[in-house]
Amino acid sequence: MADKTNEEQLAYLSELGVVPLVTLHSVEEAVPLAKALEEGGVPVAEVTFRSPYAIEGMKKIRDEVPGVTLVAGTVHTVEQAKASVEAGCKGLVTPAFTKSVVDYALENDILILPGCAVPSDVDDAYQRGLRYVKFFPAEAYGGVKTLKALNGPFAEMKFLPTGGVSLKNAEDYLSLNNVFAIGGSFPVPSAAQKAHDWDAIAQACKDSRALVEKVRGAKA
Repeated sequence: MADKTNEEQLAYLSELGVVPLVTLHSVEEAVPLAKALEEGGVPVAEVTFRSPYAIEGMKKIRDEVPGVTLVAGTVHTVEQAKASVEAGCKGLVTPAFTKSVVDYALENDILILPGCAVPSDVDDAYQRGLRYVKFFPAEAYGGVKTLKALNGPFAEMKFLPTGGVSLKNAEDYLSLNNVFAIGGSFPVPSAAQKAHDWDAIAQACKDSRALVEKVRGAKA
């Protein structure tokens, strides 16, 4: 996705319908994990700053698994944002509406999905011209019910719900017209990651994609 515009990147994420959250336990697992995502049909990784291995892991994936689109997650500062872009990330995701990071991304034409939990967050994004945001923490802030309510005053906005989203409730989120994709760690099960069971992760990604296709097929 190196040559894609932000709009094209958003269209790509929307097409996939799933954005795996990746928290690395070591630099060494970055490449095989990314290859598992690719094999599973979800070639995108939101590598989070919840791990000290984030930047080095991003660089490994950039250099060795170029087919996987890198997005930086849990970005709190402009410094993290800059380091992520230098490491090969094509987009930034923040857990909250962090104005300094959002404005940096907009000024430098970098894809940004700011974390929004309440109407004031969504409006801050709207006023800056953004129409795609992250809804976090989704389940804790009312989940599907809240997203339905937000659709009234913010009909142009599209959301990436993350936080408490799993295969058990994914269908409820995906059925909403204002949800462009779902995010979470469910495509990268923690037990499989700890065991370095890359085949299990690939299968989890396939299951996630199958659910997306099922829901969208029913809506068509």
